[in-house]
Amino acid sequence: MHWLLYLRLVLLTAGTLLPFFWMMVILGHRRQRNFERVFFFLCLALTCFCGSSLLELNAELYYGTPPHGLLVFAWTFLCLGLWFVPPLVIHLHVEYASLRELLANRTAKRVWLLVSYVPAIFLSGNLFRALRLGGSYDFETPSHMLGVNFQLWLVVAVVVAAYWQWRFMKASPDYEQRSFHKYLCGDFVFLLCWLIALILGQQKFGPAWVHSGIAEQIILWAIILPLLDLIREVQRFNFLQLGRQRNLIYAVFVTFVALLYLSFVRRVSLWLDETMPPEATAALLLFLPVIFFEPLQRVMRRLLQQTAQSEMDRAQKLMGPINEVARLGNLENLRKFSERWIGEQLQMAEVRLLLDGASEQTNPVSGGHSGAEENFAVQRGGRRLGMLRVRAHGAMISGETYAALEFVCEQLPAAFDLCRLIEEKLELERELAERERMALVGQTAASISHNLKNPLGSIKTILQVQLESAELPESMRGETKMVLEEINRLSAKLNQLLQFSRPTVRGTKLSASCNAHAVIEEVTGIFRSQAEQRGIRLDLCLTEDAADVAIPAESLHDIVSNLLTNALEACPGGGSVSVGAKRQGEAVLLGVEDDGPGIPETLREKILQPFFTTKSQGTGLGLAIVARRVTECGGALDWQSPVNDGRGTRFQVTLPLQQEVR
Repeated sequence: MHWLLYLRLVLLTAGTLLPFFWMMVILGHRRQRNFERVFFFLCLALTCFCGSSLLELNAELYYGTPPHGLLVFAWTFLCLGLWFVPPLVIHLHVEYASLRELLANRTAKRVWLLVSYVPAIFLSGNLFRALRLGGSYDFETPSHMLGVNFQLWLVVAVVVAAYWQWRFMKASPDYEQRSFHKYLCGDFVFLLCWLIALILGQQKFGPAWVHSGIAEQIILWAIILPLLDLIREVQRFNFLQLGRQRNLIYAVFVTFVALLYLSFVRRVSLWLDETMPPEATAALLLFLPVIFFEPLQRVMRRLLQQTAQSEMDRAQKLMGPINEVARLGNLENLRKFSERWIGEQLQMAEVRLLLDGASEQTNPVSGGHSGAEENFAVQRGGRRLGMLRVRAHGAMISGETYAALEFVCEQLPAAFDLCRLIEEKLELERELAERERMALVGQTAASISHNLKNPLGSIKTILQVQLESAELPESMRGETKMVLEEINRLSAKLNQLLQFSRPTVRGTKLSASCNAHAVIEEVTGIFRSQAEQRGIRLDLCLTEDAADVAIPAESLHDIVSNLLTNALEACPGGGSVSVGAKRQGEAVLLGVEDDGPGIPETLREKILQPFFTTKSQGTGLGLAIVARRVTECGGALDWQSPVNDGRGTRFQVTLPLQQEVR
C-alpha cells in the first residue's frame, strides 16, 4: 500500500474522530448558547465530510470495488456535510463575535446570518446535480463536483473566517487567546491560498491537476490542526469556559482511546489472519494492556496527587481575598463578595450564598437558565449555618471544582465568624466613641448650664417682676417682653442640648417602662395651648388597648415632645397635626402626622443628623434626640414625606412592649 494511502487513512480517521469528539463534549456540556449549538452542527458537517470519505476508502481497501449502494450513501453524506460547512463557518464566527461583544448590533448580526445562509438556497441546484451524478464520484476533491459557484462561496466563507479571526486576535484580552486566534487566522489564510490555487489549477489544467494525492491531505491538515489546538487551549487556558469540565473531556478522551484500541485490535487481527486465528490475536491484544497496569497506576497516582495539590492551593488562594474582606467587618459585603469571587474563580454561571435560615428555601438559583445546580452545606460542628448554591454553565460540575467548592464551604464559617467578631468590635468601638463624644458634649452642656442657666433664671425673674410693675412705661414693656421671649428660647435650647447629651444607662430598656397612652396624653396636653395660639388643630387618637412599653417615661416624653414641636413648627396656620398610638402585635405604634409642606428631596438623608437644621432659630437636635431614644429602647423609627397630594409628613415610632417578668 502506498504511503500516501496510509497517510490519507490516518488523516481521515483523525478528521472524523476529532469533530465527533467535540460533538460529544458539547452534548455532555449542554450549555445553552448559540455558539455551542452552531459549533456542534459544524462538527457534525465535518464528521459527515471526513467520515464519508473514510467509509469509501475502507470499502475500497476491503472490497477492491466498493458496492454501488455504499458509494451512494457515502457520497450523499459527504456532499451534505461539505455543503453546510461554509454557512456554519460564517455563523460560528458571528456567534463568537456576539459573545466577545464585537457584534452587539442585532441588525448587523441578521445581515451576517443572511450572508451565511442565503447562498445555500440559491446554489441548492448544484447540490442536487452533484447527488444525481450516477456513479461519477470524486471523494478526494469533491468541491469541484459541486460547481465553481460553490467553490467561490467556500472561498468567501474562508475569507470571512480569516477576517473575524484577525478581529478576535486584536481584541484578545491575554496572550494565550491572542496566540490561538493568530494561529487560526494564519490557518484560514493558508487554506484560502490553497483553495484558490486548486480552483485556478482546475480551471487551467483540468480536474486531473488536483488528483496528485496531496490536495486532500493538505485540506485535512487544515481541519485537524485547529481542532487539536482547541483541545490544548481548553485544557490549559480554559478557553470557551470548558476547562473546568476536565472530567467530561477526560471521559470522552478515554472513551475514544478505547474505541481506537478496539479498532486497532480488529485491524491487526485481519492483518495476521493468514498466520494466526483472529480470535487468538484479539485475545492477546486485549490482555496486552494488563502489563501496563502498574506503570499506569504510578503515573495516575502522581497525576492525581498533583491535581489534588493544585486544587488545594487554588482553594486556599480562593479563600485569601474572602478572608481579607472578612477583616473589614461588614457581613453583607462579605456575602456579596464571596458570591462574586467564587463565581469568577470557579467559572460558575451563578452563585448564591444563603445564611441564617435562608438555606431552607427551595427556589432555584435563577429561573430561565439551564445548567447543573448543586447545593453545598455551610456548617460547623454538625450545625448548618447556611447553604452555598451554585449553577454551572454546563450539564455538570467537574470533580476538581466540586472538591474546591466543598473546601470553600468548610472554610467559610471561619471567615464569617471573623467578620462577625470584627463587626461587633467595630460596633463597640463606634458606640464607645459615641459615648465619649456624648460625654464630652454632656460636660460642655453641664458647664454651659452651670454658667448660663442660673444667670438667665435671675434675669428672667427680674424681667417678670418689672412686667408686673405698673410704673413700667409702655414703651419699655414691649421690649421687656421681647427680651423675656428670647431668654425663654435660649433656655429651651439649653434644655434640648442637655436632653441630647444625656445617655441612657445600659440595661434601662429592660427594667424601666411606662404607660404609653398616659405619657402621650400628658405631652399633648402641654402642647395644646401652643397649637391653639397658632391656629392649628391638634388631634389625639388613642386606642383603648393601653399597654406598657419598654422605655422610660422621660425618654418617651422626649420622643413625643420633639416630634410634636417639629410638626407644629412645620404646619401653617389653619392646618392640623394628629397624634395617635395603637397596639400591633408585640409593639406599640406611635404616629405623628402634619399637613405641612413636607421634607424636600435634597434634605431627606440629613434630617436625623445631629445639629442639622433649616431653621434660623433651631439647634438641629430634635429628630436626633428622637432617633437616639428610639435606638436605646430597641425600637424603630420610620417616616414618610409627602403623605397626601405632595404635602405632609408622617413619623412612626415602633416601641417594644414591656415583657412580663416571671
